[in-house]
Amino acid sequence: MSAAAIFLVVNFFIGLCFSAVFAVVSIYSRWRSVALLFSAGLFIASLTMLSELGVAYAEHPGPWAMAAYGSVLAGLVLLHWGVSVLYDRPFPKWFAMATFLFGMMAYTVVLDLPRSWWGYGFVYQGPYALVTLSAAMNVFLSERRTMMDRALAIVLVLSGGHFLVKAALAAVLGPGSTPSAYVSTNYAVISQSITAVLIVAVGLMLLAVLTLDIMAVERGRAERDSLSGLANRGGFEKAVKRAVSRPGNGQHAVIMCDLDHFKSINDTYGHHVGDMVIERFGELLRSSAPQGAVLGRIGGEEFAVFLPNATVEVAVLFAQALRAGTTTISLAGLPTLKVTGSFGVAPLAARDETEQMFRQADMALYEAKRSGRNRVCQAEQQQAPRQSHLRPVN
Repeated sequence: MSAAAIFLVVNFFIGLCFSAVFAVVSIYSRWRSVALLFSAGLFIASLTMLSELGVAYAEHPGPWAMAAYGSVLAGLVLLHWGVSVLYDRPFPKWFAMATFLFGMMAYTVVLDLPRSWWGYGFVYQGPYALVTLSAAMNVFLSERRTMMDRALAIVLVLSGGHFLVKAALAAVLGPGSTPSAYVSTNYAVISQSITAVLIVAVGLMLLAVLTLDIMAVERGRAERDSLSGLANRGGFEKAVKRAVSRPGNGQHAVIMCDLDHFKSINDTYGHHVGDMVIERFGELLRSSAPQGAVLGRIGGEEFAVFLPNATVEVAVLFAQALRAGTTTISLAGLPTLKVTGSFGVAPLAARDETEQMFRQADMALYEAKRSGRNRVCQAEQQQAPRQSHLRPVN
């Protein structure tokens, strides 16, 4: 067996391994269809390796040659399709089919060209390059701008460019006088060795993008309260730190909220009703909060809202709206259920004083509950000494 034939076998198994990995990833990724497209694309593309062996050793190489070309093209089209879906770029099914048919038409043109002609490789490899470079362009044009996304685009550009490099090498070294002679040429050894490297590079980059996405989703789940749909305490605190670090007018405020007499709701109606109240209050926060607000459930019945680039006066008005909205929470079949909330509001005096802000808001919340509940209390910052006093606002 020639060196090129060995590379063909190796590349076949590399493609199969990546195909299997993406099939497994599809079980865990929210991009299930994308992972399956990648898996199918790599599996079909790997079949070209067996087809090339058929071209070299079969009695009738014609069908094998067509299968070798078509399998690579079909695999690349599926990969392009998956990339387009992943990066929210248009790629309708009819376009996938049209791309494949166009490439196969180009292949029929190649059959009538002398293999010794310098342009033979460019006509042969051109559709491959076009599909791959189009996939790279979709990544570049997408709204995703992470370092991994840029790295994937670069690898796709290199992969698309390598088809043109192979076309040039075919012109210099010669692809063999017949399809059967290809596997015995120096060009075949170089071509398949480059292909092996790029299969691994593209496969690893696609896998990395999907894996990072899975990790981000799992990290988001770990920082989210499943009952209310809001961030939990850890997720809330991290989101507040990110919000404070962003450029803005420097005025921020926080609202702390505690649902009144929540234990009595659980004792009177049952914990399932208490859970439903938590869910409804979470819905109220999500539907009412302005864009950019950080929402969290930081305790059993305790919630927090961080309003970036907002004055304490705006936060008080929003807290009043939340207080009024809380009284409208109702559950079917429970006309006697009454839900109210107490709210404490505090401004952020300085970027590095978030803990002080939370303490002041907690004190304001305590004052609201001590003063009779179902009300908003504001903590006002004094200049010197650095303390706060509390002021009911209703």
